[in-house]
Amino acid sequence: MNPAERHEQNRTEILQAAARVIAQQGFHGMSMRKLARVTHRGLATFYNYFASKEEVLFELQHRAFSILIHSAEESLNEVKDPKEALHTFIANHVEYLAANPDTMQVLVHEAAALPPKWRKEVRGLKERYYHMGSNLVRAIMHPHGNAEEMEIERVTYNLFGMLNWVYGWYDPPRHGAIQDVADTIHRMALHGLEGGRNKKRRNNHKPRS
Repeated sequence: MNPAERHEQNRTEILQAAARVIAQQGFHGMSMRKLARVTHRGLATFYNYFASKEEVLFELQHRAFSILIHSAEESLNEVKDPKEALHTFIANHVEYLAANPDTMQVLVHEAAALPPKWRKEVRGLKERYYHMGSNLVRAIMHPHGNAEEMEIERVTYNLFGMLNWVYGWYDPPRHGAIQDVADTIHRMALHGLEGGRNKKRRNNHKPRS
């Protein structure tokens, strides 16, 4: 392993440790000294990898969303059917969550802790990922166009709410394989999305007097 590869491996190890500490104690309960200690590094050495704990948090969030976007794009590249694509998107998300529960907790609870200069960059990635989900929602709810954008937005946020909260309750021995969780979320989402096609017609129906 060359020096550049070793440096990157050390950064990754630090980020994994940071995710655990933040998940357990919150971002404000984390210090550079504590991170140096849990990663068995001297404080001076630690600063060779990250200049501040804010930079650690930024890198955690930036990497996570970059990985989610890249893996979703790759997985969806050959999928044409919108329903199958939605399942692929859901499975990609919950599989990452199952492999990185501490990081997912950080993404959900610590977004506001980033300084504005980094929050904007992470927000751009989040919006890109959100639009991947909303495009799938739109393709199922309104396959022929005429989408109600406010309803698309409500449904998309509800979908991400289901996806992001899995880390809070998922227990493999009790709830089964993460693929089964993906199947359940897909089934719930799909039934709701298909039912949403008739929402406008139902709302416009006036009862007889």
